[in-house]
Amino acid sequence: MKNMFTAKIERFKCVNGWHYVTVPEELVMPLKLQNYMNQFGYIAITAKVRISSWDTSIMPMGDKTDFIALPAKIRKKEKLALGDEIEVLFELRVRG
Repeated sequence: MKNMFTAKIERFKCVNGWHYVTVPEELVMPLKLQNYMNQFGYIAITAKVRISSWDTSIMPMGDKTDFIALPAKIRKKEKLALGDEIEVLFELRVRG
């Protein structure tokens, strides 16, 4: 199952805070209801931005929203910057 959304790149307000995109609730809620989360609330996915893909997780932010972190190597390769609006594609990584 593939999911796509557009979001602005944000950054946690702390020293060396992660860059991330917020995942729309309407994409995350069905996955939570189907119990795809681990005990920490993470949902294992493969994310893709432009031509780059990486294994990661959808993670809870703590305020009932969820996010996907954008690693520096992906931001550098795709020339992404804070505030850019990007299209993100993701699919579940099902444990076998």
